[in-house]
Amino acid sequence: MSRKVLVVDDEKLIVKGIRFSLEQDGMEVDCAYDGEEAVEKAKDKKYDIILLDLMLPKMDGLEVCQQIREFSNVPIVMLTAKGEDMDKILGLEYGADDYITKPFSVIELQARVKAFLRRANEYARSMPERENEAGQTQIRIGDLLIDPGNLTVQKRGEGISLTAKEFDILRLLAGNPSRVYTKIQIYESVWDENFLKDENVINVTIRRLREKIEDNPSAPVYIKTVWGIGYKMRTGKAE
Repeated sequence: MSRKVLVVDDEKLIVKGIRFSLEQDGMEVDCAYDGEEAVEKAKDKKYDIILLDLMLPKMDGLEVCQQIREFSNVPIVMLTAKGEDMDKILGLEYGADDYITKPFSVIELQARVKAFLRRANEYARSMPERENEAGQTQIRIGDLLIDPGNLTVQKRGEGISLTAKEFDILRLLAGNPSRVYTKIQIYESVWDENFLKDENVINVTIRRLREKIEDNPSAPVYIKTVWGIGYKMRTGKAE
């Protein structure tokens, strides 16, 4: 079954080029040219990934991302012509999984999209697992129940909505409790590319993840900062 991609950009030549390149890889590509159209298409159809421009008519990319996050955890990659760190951080704060700064090459874009889709297929294969009564694989850390097969996380029986990158980081850390991962290791494992010396991406995503899984993000029980090194997963018990 072909993967479904939504490309959102008001520059039709850019959309045409992206669509052509992804279709050459066997993907099914839909297009939207303003923010409102993007939200409607994301509601009407399930996509495997959304490529979302920051500057859009009717509704900007940040607002589009925020609205989509209210009903979907589809991976979102922001496309932005602005290179400032603040724009990238804002995109992550609003729920984006990654960003690509314009101008970008078709080859770079294809590689990013393939990496996201490949990692989606790997969720269920790289974590220490145990079977539940239904035969599905799960892992429990403290009050968290992580199901990599269904891409779901529960805390005390209630579902937690995570983005793809948040889930990837949680899966990585939970798979090896108490092991310390450097930021470089986290980035290269989760983002599936060489570290580009941009720690803001990791810092923002970790903070967002803590806000969702911790009772008190300022005093985290699960994801502990190891100062000067990186992060590790705690068992949920005080250390």
